[in-house]
Amino acid sequence: MQAFHIHYRNTQGTLMRILTAVSRRALDLTYVKADADSNGLTYKVTLLLDVNPKQVGQLRRDWYAIVDVTDVRLASADSVTGQPTSSSWPTATRGTDETVRAARA
Repeated sequence: MQAFHIHYRNTQGTLMRILTAVSRRALDLTYVKADADSNGLTYKVTLLLDVNPKQVGQLRRDWYAIVDVTDVRLASADSVTGQPTSSSWPTATRGTDETVRAARA
């Protein structure tokens, strides 16, 4: 399981475009939470998904292609749920070689 923290400007349809990238791949949304950031100008949606490294790259590429998405961060599922998971997928940050290879696959 991976937790995705996606920061975006709340313009018309942005959240739906973010969620459409997930539904297009027929992934189950285990957890979804959308709320305003502390600065009040941007919003954050947290998604908990069971994905492989290739899907991580594809999702990140799709989300960064959305004009109003400002940042996409990955974390382990236990950062959201507070409980450790048995997932062995590595976390990635923007621009890492692993993410780039997965996006190109």
